[in-house]
Amino acid sequence: MKLDHATVVTPDLETVKHFFCHIVGLTDGERPPFRFDGHWLYQDGKPVIHLVKTNSNHPPAKISSRIDHIAFRVENEAEWNKLIIKLQASNIAYQSSEVPATGERQLFVAPVPGVMIEFVTAGVGA
Repeated sequence: MKLDHATVVTPDLETVKHFFCHIVGLTDGERPPFRFDGHWLYQDGKPVIHLVKTNSNHPPAKISSRIDHIAFRVENEAEWNKLIIKLQASNIAYQSSEVPATGERQLFVAPVPGVMIEFVTAGVGA
């Protein structure tokens, strides 16, 4: 068994689509003709992020059981540096941290309220 896709529900489809396409590098692609607005975003020929439009501008209240964020692994230092440049050029705020014991580096980004994305890569010199 393997993960098929993640769905992000948002009132701001274009901002979230722009983030995933221009920052993460996914591609907007074919989507079945559902009765609601959305996008399927592809990586390596597979739709991995499904975007769904909601009419509510309020993120759901946080409760004890929930999915907190989606994470993307960045494979090398050059790709990591390009990611930071893209975030800065797009004026997208991020928080950085380090995973204890492993030294892996993390960036946390919220492209719209209620949606948290993590980028993670090996520690410096790994």
